[in-house]
Amino acid sequence: MKALIIVDVQNDFLPGGALAVENGNEVLPIINKVQEEYSLVVATQDWHPENHKSFASQHKEKKTFDEIQLRGQKQILWPDHCIQQSWGAEFSKELKQNQIEAIFRKGLDPTIDSYSGFFDNGKLKSVGLGDYLKGRSIDEVHICGLAADFCVYYTAKDALELGFRTKIIENATKAINPSNFQNLKKEFENIGGRIIQK
Repeated sequence: MKALIIVDVQNDFLPGGALAVENGNEVLPIINKVQEEYSLVVATQDWHPENHKSFASQHKEKKTFDEIQLRGQKQILWPDHCIQQSWGAEFSKELKQNQIEAIFRKGLDPTIDSYSGFFDNGKLKSVGLGDYLKGRSIDEVHICGLAADFCVYYTAKDALELGFRTKIIENATKAINPSNFQNLKKEFENIGGRIIQK
């Protein structure tokens, strides 16, 4: 059984948002179209408290995109984004949501970030997605959404580690840094993942 995981298609990652991925809106028609091919569709949602330590605004001596250590993990400092209950945290109004059966929120713990839809960055806590998919007899996942080189990649990597056959839908994702994503794609294929087009 195959599931589609839609990662973080939220206003703050789209044009006009606080951490906009260039041309991120171009993935929406593809994501909307492919949903009908899957027996299960789920979504992840970045859902940060306003004092999240991954925000540059929480570190007086630092600026956006500086790197620090957070709970033993390398952490890029981001602009404030996807704050709970804000417009930026909402799914795009252009995203078709009637087939999405469950939404898994991540990044709630202010002391650690959560790129993956499965775990926080230190793998201290599970978000619950893996057990949910296994409970629905899913053995293969296809992953799309934003951003390709962060939340999509880390969600896909964790899916592989959890034993799912895993594919990233390349034309249904966009990267913050496209050249970095080229390297990550090779890494992903080297560990058993696949890159596909829809």
